[in-house]
Amino acid sequence: MNKSDLVDALAGQAGMTKADASRAVDALFSPYGGVITAALKGGKRLQITGFGTFEAKQRKARVGRNPRTGQAIQIRATKTPVFRGGKGLKDAIQ
Repeated sequence: MNKSDLVDALAGQAGMTKADASRAVDALFSPYGGVITAALKGGKRLQITGFGTFEAKQRKARVGRNPRTGQAIQIRATKTPVFRGGKGLKDAIQ
C-alpha cells in the first residue's frame, strides 16, 4: 500500500473527501513538520494505545568497515526513528 492507497482507504472508511484525507495523512506522516516527526524531533515518545509506539533512539558512534577495502571507518552517532507495534496491532495481524 502506498500513500495514495492510504488516502483512498482513509477517505472511504472515514467518509471524508480525498483532499481532506490527503491533508490528514500529510499532517500526521510528513517528514517536514508532521505530527510524528515533530514529536520525535522534540525528544518525545508518541504512543498510540493498541497500535504502537514511535520513538527516537540514539545510536552511539562506532567503528565500521568499508566492505570494498576492509579499511576501518568511523561512523558518527545518530538518532534513528523506531516503531514498535502494540499488542492490539500484533494480535490483529495474526
